[in-house]
Amino acid sequence: MSRRTLPLRLTARFLPFADAASAGLPLGQLLRLSLFQVSVGMATVMLLGTLNRVMIVELSVPAMIVACMIALPVLSAPFRALLGFRSDTHRSAIGWKRIPFLWFGTLWQMGGLALMPFALLVLGGDTVHDVPFAGEVLAALAFLMTGLGLHMTQTAGLALAGDRADDETRPRVVALLYVMFLVGMAVSALIIGALLAEFSALRLIRVVQGTAVATVLINIVALWKQESVRPMSAAERAAPRPKFADAWADFAGGGDAGRLLAVVFIGTLAFNMQDVLLEPYGGEILGLSVSATTMLTALWATGALAGFVAAARWLKGGLSPYRMAARGILWGISGFSFVVFSAPMHSPGLFYVGATLIGLGGGLFAVATLTAAMTMPAAGRAGRGLALGAWGAAQASAAGLSIALGGTIRDGVNALATSGALGQALATPATGYSTVYHLEIALLFGTLIALGPLVKLSFLSPQPCPQHGKIGLADFPT
Repeated sequence: MSRRTLPLRLTARFLPFADAASAGLPLGQLLRLSLFQVSVGMATVMLLGTLNRVMIVELSVPAMIVACMIALPVLSAPFRALLGFRSDTHRSAIGWKRIPFLWFGTLWQMGGLALMPFALLVLGGDTVHDVPFAGEVLAALAFLMTGLGLHMTQTAGLALAGDRADDETRPRVVALLYVMFLVGMAVSALIIGALLAEFSALRLIRVVQGTAVATVLINIVALWKQESVRPMSAAERAAPRPKFADAWADFAGGGDAGRLLAVVFIGTLAFNMQDVLLEPYGGEILGLSVSATTMLTALWATGALAGFVAAARWLKGGLSPYRMAARGILWGISGFSFVVFSAPMHSPGLFYVGATLIGLGGGLFAVATLTAAMTMPAAGRAGRGLALGAWGAAQASAAGLSIALGGTIRDGVNALATSGALGQALATPATGYSTVYHLEIALLFGTLIALGPLVKLSFLSPQPCPQHGKIGLADFPT
């Protein structure tokens, strides 16, 4: 072995994801491209973590309104399939397909975050105005802009990475991108929590708008010179684009796709109803500070990352994705149980453990069902991309609906509890939260029931794991 090749072999062996590089996508460019996932993780922390806590606790906005605001960007996620299709078939004179969508997604994301703090202050009543529903309209616009930009950026970025990677390294490339998303969530949660340790309206404006500026800078570095210029002729640009109708009919009419999508919908509904309530629960019921509750997002991301590692090991060992999804559901049931018991026992430790287990179970469930969608046999013109798009539509629709339901149920039950209609023992603010958590546990048991026939089928006709057990999280929706 020569002295020159020894450092290269050591690097490939010990550096994480060094084997994801290829001739078409060198390691340096791959790591730089993966930065767009950091910006997406940063925006996710803002939307689903810090801002919902600030609106409910510090600005005293009703949880139902907060839940509807947060649900707006999540409900726009089903359009990711359309965005991905448009970037696949985009025609430009210089031949770019993904970069325009990455850039305009970045602008939408930055614009929504720049507007966000002012909209929240108007919504919270800190400003005097005579315009009816001004706060609600501005906040909805800000959340919708941020969500649209987030989904456009992530869809185009994942597609660009898939274009540049070869068949052998593509599963590891998209795995790296998913890990970078979780790392971005965890690190930004710690930083944002530290910056908002002493909360004030001015500090909120600075932190959120600083996030907007950081989003633009990070994404510019990520997309710089990542797509080569390939001039297109006028005839190529004028050629008709393909349609989805026939492929969708093939997909909807074959196999166990319908049951899998039902499992995804119910399971996502169960795992995500707490998204708008977990941090306010820690602040209102357990008395935790803003920085302490923001740590929950980091713990959730850590649990999800642990679920991803466990999924890779179990799939490599030949475990059925459906049985792996069942394990994720059981971890989720345990996590919600810890959260429920943290209030009567006044134990922040139980609360933190529960949040971590919810992340572990939710991440494991998402990876397992996505793997099942990737390996499910397709009929006719339906391909893997369509299956993943349908999976993302079911997952995102359930996530948006669950967030809206969580806040609404919490407000309705709390109104009954505090009025004394449910009895003196339940006349506490924790009753509404606990009701939602118990409902999520019931939905998780319902997901196990829906999953049962698929687990049975996996014994009768086992499906091979993709790429010899290596998970390829192509086009992973969040």
